[in-house]
Formats: sequence, C-alpha cells, structure tokens
Amino acid sequence: MDSSENGPLHAVSNTLGWLYFIAWSASFYPQVLLNWRRKSVQGLSLDFVYLNLVGFTAYAIYNTVLFCSEPVRRQYRERHSGEDSLVQLNDVVFGLHAVLFSIITVGQVFIYPRDSDAKRPWLAIGIIPLLGVGLCVMIGLSASGILEALDTFYYLSYVKLVCSFSKYFPQLYINFQRKSTVGWSIGNILLDTTGGVLSIVQEVLDAYLAGHWAGITGNVAKFALGVLTIVFDTAFIIQHYVLYPDRTDYYTMEDGGASQQAKSSEGRKEPADYASTSEIPKL
Repeated sequence: MDSSENGPLHAVSNTLGWLYFIAWSASFYPQVLLNWRRKSVQGLSLDFVYLNLVGFTAYAIYNTVLFCSEPVRRQYRERHSGEDSLVQLNDVVFGLHAVLFSIITVGQVFIYPRDSDAKRPWLAIGIIPLLGVGLCVMIGLSASGILEALDTFYYLSYVKLVCSFSKYFPQLYINFQRKSTVGWSIGNILLDTTGGVLSIVQEVLDAYLAGHWAGITGNVAKFALGVLTIVFDTAFIIQHYVLYPDRTDYYTMEDGGASQQAKSSEGRKEPADYASTSEIPKL
C-alpha cells in the first residue's frame, strides 16, 4: 500500500502500540500496591505469580531478539516472503517492564504472609520444568543445525502462551473457593483487558497496512495473548462485580465476635483460618 496515503493510519498504529504498552504495563502496579498496602499476599495464587514470571521472561527474550537480532530477523524474512516482523519497540519495553514487576511480586510472596492453608503451587511445579526441558531440546536442535535459531525463539513465545493459559485457572479457583476476590486486584484486570483489546486492534491494523497477514501468523504469541487476556479477564470481572461483590477483607480483620458472626452468616471461614504466617512459600 502507498505509505503516503496511509500515513495517518501508521500514526494510529503507533499510538495504539504505546497505549497498549501503558495499559498492560500499568496493570502490574495495582496488585503490587495492594500487596504492599495489605502487607499480605493472602488471596493471591502462587501458581499465578510463578508462571507469570516465567512467561514474561520468555516473552521479553522473544520480543527483544526479534526486534534487535539481525540474523534472526533475516530468518524471519526468509520464511515470510521478505516481510519484517511486526514486533515494535513498545513490545520490547513492555516485556522487560513486565519481568521487573513480576520479580517484585515474587519478592512480595517471600516477604509478606500468605494463606495459612495455601497449598504448594503444583501447577507451576509441574509445568515449569517441562517447559525448561523443551527449551533445552530446542537449543540443542538449533545448535546442531536441525532447526534455526528463530525456531527456538518461537518456542519461547509458545512458553508465554502456555503460562498465560495456565496461570489464570488457579486464581479463578481460589476466588471460587473463597467466594471472594479480596487480595486479587480488579484494577489489574481492567487495565489488562484494555491492553489486550488495544494490542489486538494494533496488530490487525498493522497487518492491513502491510497488505498481508504474515505479521499475525508470524507473531501468534501477541495476538493469542490478547485473546486469552480478554477471555480470562472477563471471567474475573464477572467474579468480582457479579458473583462475589462482598469486599470485606477478612484476612486483615482481627478475631472478634462481630466479625465471626458476620462471616458465619456468609458461610465463610473463621478468622483463625486466615491467620497470618511468615512461612516462606514452598516450591
């Protein structure tokens, strides 16, 4: 397409890219601030925290290499009729920012009290080693010349998708089990949804401007990540605003007759069940 005719649309695409970057990046702050304000991570899934870190680390490496590495970009062009990857600078900055705040959240898990009856993060314990083994296999195949380096970085993008698909289920279950979303920031979800919508719109617009869909088929991770975000965030929004509207933070309430009576009427656990503990989470 004539770039002069589509100049305004390119500007729109760039704007959408940075808006999605702002929304998705800002989505990390509400949960971190909520944990800090409550001095607790009670109500937050450990599976979510650990899978989030692994997924965004893989995604950051994938975006950075596809944006910065000329040998990998050349391999991409050879597979996609000479077209460049649609990974942009805002994708790179977002991934690195996400890793930083994922590390901060993991640090909070080790510092603040968690649920006294919290189970080991079995999903993360099962998935992360398998993904690591897969990465080792991909590196070996690339080093031996059977696969190209691009395939290894594609694998990292799929690691992000697996982590994103898996990490939400434990948090949904915890909310369902407690009949509450206390400890899980809705601000995170609203900003996450906004970023997901903007990301999809930008990628579709970029494909239209490029005159082909290789930008989407060649960067499945970004498109699928946006779709997964919208689907799961919708479920969290329904839980927060429709199914479990009670915002009483029983985790931080002290034992007392009035609070116990209130919880009994709601069919909730006694405050003792949510007692704070300094036990370091087990991996």
